[in-house]
Amino acid sequence: MKQAAVQTIREVKFLAEPLHAVDADGIFEGYASLFGVADLGKDVVMPGAFAESLEKRDAGAVRLLWQHDPATPIGRWLAIAEDRRGLRVRGKLNLSVERARDIHALMREGAVDGLSIGFRVERARAERPTGLRRLEKLDLWEISVVTFPMLMGARVETVKQGRPSASPPSLSSSIRAAAVRLFS
Repeated sequence: MKQAAVQTIREVKFLAEPLHAVDADGIFEGYASLFGVADLGKDVVMPGAFAESLEKRDAGAVRLLWQHDPATPIGRWLAIAEDRRGLRVRGKLNLSVERARDIHALMREGAVDGLSIGFRVERARAERPTGLRRLEKLDLWEISVVTFPMLMGARVETVKQGRPSASPPSLSSSIRAAAVRLFS
């Protein structure tokens, strides 16, 4: 019996450029949930799932937490709304709070950019062949800044004015390019 040769391929992945545009006010935007996309727990939020919850609870009543810890509020949500893509949010870190200042610094460096929702399921349906759970109606309680979101696309995207305009390659992009050449 002949054995096939196993080839080891080194894979290198880099995060997107850090959010250099994080401003002194701590205001940021992103998507806390995306419609029709399965998360790591096989939950899929359906369009309209947050509609009733957002009618009865405005953005200020939804808590902005660190890592879903109710003992660690870090700011407040300024706006939360469903659009065609998902649950769009705009929040402000309270920079008078030490933990929020730490998170602000981490966001500026691109070390933390995940968002995650905390909710109670009011209506869902399971799909047996796929194992997915379609979340049709949710009661939204909190949205957290997290290190590792269950939904990989739930991320901080912009901060106040948006991403910086195109500029010459930064030192970090030069380092990334060199690492790709070395490990490819």
